[in-house]
Amino acid sequence: MTIGVYPGSFDPFTLGHRDILLRSLKILDKVIVAIGINHEKDNMFSVEERINIITNEINDIDNISNVEIKPFKGLIIDFASEMKATVLIKGVRGPVDYDYELQMAGMNSVMNPNIETIFLISKPEYSFISSSLVKQIANMGGNISKFVSPRIEESIKEKI
Repeated sequence: MTIGVYPGSFDPFTLGHRDILLRSLKILDKVIVAIGINHEKDNMFSVEERINIITNEINDIDNISNVEIKPFKGLIIDFASEMKATVLIKGVRGPVDYDYELQMAGMNSVMNPNIETIFLISKPEYSFISSSLVKQIANMGGNISKFVSPRIEESIKEKI
């Protein structure tokens, strides 16, 4: 069984995140959505809220039993190893993401050469979406309906 870890803050979980998750399930037997815990980051949603939000967002997919959602602290390469994963999944929106993720992949491969990093290139319609921008637009009263599901849009509005 090939297990992949899809790490991120997922604050909030965007349509782009969902797309990368669904596409990774076509390649891997199991995907663990790994929600990073970073107390220095100003998150809109708590870790528990993000777990619930993502669970609700993916409960309609056919292979839901192949997805786990777990929080993690520390290095993602250590978490992936603990989960017996052999793949890290990284969504890449453009050159800036690629440069950063390439560096991370190199460092991770030195720390654990048994775990491969795969890059899934964002579909054009999702390539500009970032959680940070979604939060910024929402905080300024803008329309975020093209970036997140209606359910997540409502959750964000409740937070503002």
